[in-house]
Amino acid sequence: MTTEFALSGVVHAYGAEVCALDHIDLTIESGQHVAIVGANGSGKSTCIRMLSGLLLPTSGTATVNGFDIVRDSEGVKRSIGYMNQSFSLYRDLTVSENLDFFAGIYGLKGSRLKERKEMVINLTGISNYLERRSGQLSGGWKQRLALATALIHEPDLLFLDEPTAGIDPVARRELWDLLFKLAGEGKTLFVTTHYMDEAERCDRIAYIDMPRRMVIGTPGELKALPEVCPPGTRRISIVTHQPAAALAVIRENRVALDATLVESEVRLLLPDSVSDEQVRAVLEVKGIPALEMRVVEPSLEDVFVSLTGRLSRQ
Repeated sequence: MTTEFALSGVVHAYGAEVCALDHIDLTIESGQHVAIVGANGSGKSTCIRMLSGLLLPTSGTATVNGFDIVRDSEGVKRSIGYMNQSFSLYRDLTVSENLDFFAGIYGLKGSRLKERKEMVINLTGISNYLERRSGQLSGGWKQRLALATALIHEPDLLFLDEPTAGIDPVARRELWDLLFKLAGEGKTLFVTTHYMDEAERCDRIAYIDMPRRMVIGTPGELKALPEVCPPGTRRISIVTHQPAAALAVIRENRVALDATLVESEVRLLLPDSVSDEQVRAVLEVKGIPALEMRVVEPSLEDVFVSLTGRLSRQ
């Protein structure tokens, strides 16, 4: 596969006090769909803005689609599609006018402009809103318009910075359906997100922890990391009629290395020295029967919490 972009020893500092990225290495091949996750302030948006040619590295090297981001940032911008986490289109222009404006930036005109405009309108389903000012659109339709402008010049590489932030679950699913369609057409997607279910849909996940550490792998590879599944531990799920009360009891008695609620079940990270019977006994003392206890695989949320070093240890 052809490399779409590569970072080598990249550093980005905001003045002398804040280092957002510290010697980060990352290579993404064409056709891959990659999610980048991390805590707030971990450098996700800095990374994606730098790859989009909007920020320059303090040191290190990076290429995107064969363009050096320092020597030819304009070449980078022309070759990619970029969707910002906040709506950054022209609110006083209509949907159609926004599409025309961004098409003009990329030099589209005549029959080519008409062809691409029609294509992105059909893809994103915004034909009924063409004469509406973009500032009057709902959150989901604003994101569809932003995606349409990012795609109008037919890039093969898309950078999407928290594309579903602030939109409702239905709009979020619909937007991901569009992204899956693009992925099926061979587009390379690089997406920052706080939603673990979105990250799980991608081929690979890059976890970044401010400002130096980056771990990348498939969802399965990340779940198998020793930080997530330490030797001598196991993860179990408990079904009970009183999950919140059960969680409080387990934390109070410091039975587990980590304890949380997932939907209506209590999820525990237990040392092998603590048996299921001991956990059951702790709950029964408080009149909370454990209806079912079973071993479970870690979730991506477990991966995130473990790599961030936030195990409760209660």
